[in-house]
Amino acid sequence: MAGPDALKDLVKQAHRRGLAVIVDVVYNHFGPSDLDLWQFDGWSENGKGGIYFYNDDRSSTPWGDTRPDYGRDEVRRFIHDNAMMWFYDFHVDGLRFDMTPYIRSVHGSGVDLPEGWDLMRWINTSVRESYPRAITIAEDMHQDPRISQVDDGGAAFHAQWDGAFVHPVRQVVIARSDEERSIGALRDAIVTIYNGDAFHRVIYTESHDEVANGRARVPTEVNPDDPTGWHAQKRSTVGAALVLTSPGIPMLFQGQEFLQGEWFRDDVPLDWDLNEDFHGIVRLVRDLIRLRRNWNDTTRGLTGQGIDAYHVNEDDNVLAFHRWFDGGAGDSVVVVVNLHHEAREDYRIGMPHPGLWKLELNSDARIYSDDFGDFVSTDTHAEPSDDDGQGATALISIAPYSVLVYSFAG
Repeated sequence: MAGPDALKDLVKQAHRRGLAVIVDVVYNHFGPSDLDLWQFDGWSENGKGGIYFYNDDRSSTPWGDTRPDYGRDEVRRFIHDNAMMWFYDFHVDGLRFDMTPYIRSVHGSGVDLPEGWDLMRWINTSVRESYPRAITIAEDMHQDPRISQVDDGGAAFHAQWDGAFVHPVRQVVIARSDEERSIGALRDAIVTIYNGDAFHRVIYTESHDEVANGRARVPTEVNPDDPTGWHAQKRSTVGAALVLTSPGIPMLFQGQEFLQGEWFRDDVPLDWDLNEDFHGIVRLVRDLIRLRRNWNDTTRGLTGQGIDAYHVNEDDNVLAFHRWFDGGAGDSVVVVVNLHHEAREDYRIGMPHPGLWKLELNSDARIYSDDFGDFVSTDTHAEPSDDDGQGATALISIAPYSVLVYSFAG
């Protein structure tokens, strides 16, 4: 079975298994020019698309002269109704809009197509009103808060892909030498928030754009000669841990959980044998997801808005940040990141509260890879102090290129 009915059944089966379905929609260009819409009534100017397309310089996109005319009422209604159809007929849970800069502007910067901006706002407002549990996401990458702003003429998306996260985080992970890593830039990437809401952004280290067209996945960027070796495993999992512990909507790319290498091509299937070969890395990602979801009622802070990256050590390449929902026992979480080739033993950092901090995850644990060092990291007890501007201080020990996640037990 194929066609629309098969897709409807796929969505239904996904829902039965607790999976939401988000559809990628492309409204920034209609093409190539063999579409039936092209020169629909035989008319065009400048050899372009005719009545449903721009026929001047506004037609130009990176995918050809195929931009629909967002100022024409018939086109606006067609695109709006298409978006709403996915919810009404297919019962999807959200839409991800492809490269929205080319809907709101000719050359992908600014808002020189105000009718395109207005169309996005119309669609998103309709979705918010008719399907309040749905989500719309913009692939925008320009860190413009107005993309997810509802009031004052914002585009009213629920979230946007965040270039302020992916680029500095990838850079700090793949840099060849420790001296090239900027912990300050990493801090800035983690604490970025739009419109006062941590969930107005989607954060990630790999996507079909970042790892396509010859650009490699993170493990290969770390070490092209040994993309499954110690360095690749250690630093790519630091990246995954940052995605799953930082504020935002985390996104993992297909195969990232088992070190899929090379670069993404839609005609090359995933190497599913890697799922077994690197089952420990799969387990690490699973454990991080469980912490992110507050699986054991000890890490509620990872579901919250609170973020304070309070310990930024450029010399030792150590970062610590506090995440919280309301704060307190079972809620406050501290994440410690070591991006240096040397371990840190009895390393002192501030803690938000005095008392017992339970070690929830050590990314260097041997259960995650036979290549890992199983460096001894333990629970720690924080004493009252004003270290790092916090309310307490504690000693921790952390392996090279590793992440520790602590929860406050009280």
